[in-house]
Amino acid sequence: MLFVAIVNICVFLLFILLGLLFSSGRGAGLIAGYNTMSAREKEKYDKKKLCKAMAKLMFALAACWAVLAAGLISQVKWLHWVGVALLLATVIIGVILMNKNDDKFRK
Repeated sequence: MLFVAIVNICVFLLFILLGLLFSSGRGAGLIAGYNTMSAREKEKYDKKKLCKAMAKLMFALAACWAVLAAGLISQVKWLHWVGVALLLATVIIGVILMNKNDDKFRK
């Protein structure tokens, strides 16, 4: 049980650290798709806006993971499944919004 708690806390902290990194405007190289663009293509995007949006997504995922972890650690099954559903919904909605609002990130 201690191992489960440690792993969940580490994942939660990873999301928080990534959120902090992105909110500072750095870490764009960690964004899938952006890091594979040529330098010419990267110039078309506002890196700060892209990082801010990713920071919001990371903080939302951290909150979802906290609910999931609370369910696992306390062994409350319904809370765990609510966390899983929130996590999946956040990922799906986040990816859709990031791709739909592509013009928002262009210069």
